[in-house]
Amino acid sequence: MDYIRIISGNGEVLDIYHMLIPCLENIEEFPQSIEPIYLAAITLEGDGLDHFRFGLVRLQVYADIHRYEDSDEMQKIKYVGQILEKIIFGNLMLETEVVSSE
Repeated sequence: MDYIRIISGNGEVLDIYHMLIPCLENIEEFPQSIEPIYLAAITLEGDGLDHFRFGLVRLQVYADIHRYEDSDEMQKIKYVGQILEKIIFGNLMLETEVVSSE
């Protein structure tokens, strides 16, 4: 699978994207990669942080689109994207709020 193409969306390939690849190829690598990825993300400047967030969103969208092709693999990809987005940005861009009818 061409993870770099998915994450970059045919745009600029940030160095931090390469830190995600081992996690996507082997989910067992993810827990110990969270902190290094976080530390690299908080050093991004300007549009870099936005590009990174959209890279994480692209992973989630890709996983949703292809969820029926290999559900286990897509679940892992989406999980990596969501966890990193929550840790680094505090919320999910694609998260829908539940409206209470009180």
